[in-house]
Amino acid sequence: MSSAIELIVDGFAQLKDRRSLEDLRMHRRRLAVDLKARTGFDYRLSITQIEEDIVAIEAGLNTLSSPIGG
Repeated sequence: MSSAIELIVDGFAQLKDRRSLEDLRMHRRRLAVDLKARTGFDYRLSITQIEEDIVAIEAGLNTLSSPIGG
């Protein structure tokens, strides 16, 4: 994992801190909604990055949902 969000997600996943991952995902979702509602500037690049962050967070959550050893 190389991006900052992936390192953060990896840390929370290792700590089995589901709540922090869910809070992080909710924050990113709200941020994406806010940026999509704005006008007067092209936020596509930022929105794309936020959506990639959400994918990484959901992958971390999925590791907590998977059976031990699998």
